[in-house]
Amino acid sequence: MDDFEGLREKMFKKARMKISSAYANEEYALIQAINAYNETSKSYNLAYERLSEWFGLYFPEIDVGSPRALAGLASVLIGEDYTYESILKIINDEKTAKSIYEKAHNTIGRKANKNESIVVLEFAELAKRFADTLDSLENYIKIATEQIMPNTTYLTEPRIAAELLSKAGSLERLATMPAGTIQLLGAENALFKHLKYGSRPPKYGVLFKLADIGTAPKELKGAIARIYATKISIALKADYYTKNFIAKELKQDIKTSIERLKSKPRKQKKADNKNTNQYNQQPKFKYKKQRNRFNQSGFSRYNKHKDKR
Repeated sequence: MDDFEGLREKMFKKARMKISSAYANEEYALIQAINAYNETSKSYNLAYERLSEWFGLYFPEIDVGSPRALAGLASVLIGEDYTYESILKIINDEKTAKSIYEKAHNTIGRKANKNESIVVLEFAELAKRFADTLDSLENYIKIATEQIMPNTTYLTEPRIAAELLSKAGSLERLATMPAGTIQLLGAENALFKHLKYGSRPPKYGVLFKLADIGTAPKELKGAIARIYATKISIALKADYYTKNFIAKELKQDIKTSIERLKSKPRKQKKADNKNTNQYNQQPKFKYKKQRNRFNQSGFSRYNKHKDKR
């Protein structure tokens, strides 16, 4: 019995050590940080939309594009006393601050009572805390990605590198993925839809957020995503295995490849000179069984109508 208890204790100790060593790397904290950033960003956008509508009840003439400025104005204007100087501290533009001050004095909106003011001010503070939290998370993500994935971060940007890591689950797994898999990370739903229903296959996932891909012509987006995925795959292996910084050479290779791709003459689609009559167009089918059934029963009628013409 004592031997069994001793063996059991050793097994528990070994398991604890393995768990502790598995999560010792900071990459898991980075995964949580990027997930927290994405979720907080959604909440922040919803809070800003709600605050914008709520603020419009009291000052419909005032339109502010910045969420942080709107939260600050709500905190100042909905209170009992506000001055031009207090508005200027938030807006940092004399002309705009003066315009807002005059509109606030001559507003047609309703006046908030004491209970309304309390909840609106609390909600405005919540929106500001969301903004501050996003700034803190973004700053941490930038620092962490540059330490953990310096090559990948240099080729892309901190948030995209962190999202790739989050989709893969670990840097080791991400470094061993082929370029084609890296290219489609983040497009899993579209890929499964293609495999199940035969829809058009995706050409990119998270990489679509890169400026070179997002602003490229439609017919070149997939090719540019492939170029990036190939070089990111090399960068990840350097980040995980050799720890050498080779991103500058890879970045130059990407730039050269994209310029070469854009300089090639684009293929123009051939004009369809066929008669577009309904009998000249064989129906498209979602499933193979439907196509086979049509070929067995309906195709003879299709040809019969075609011969009559």
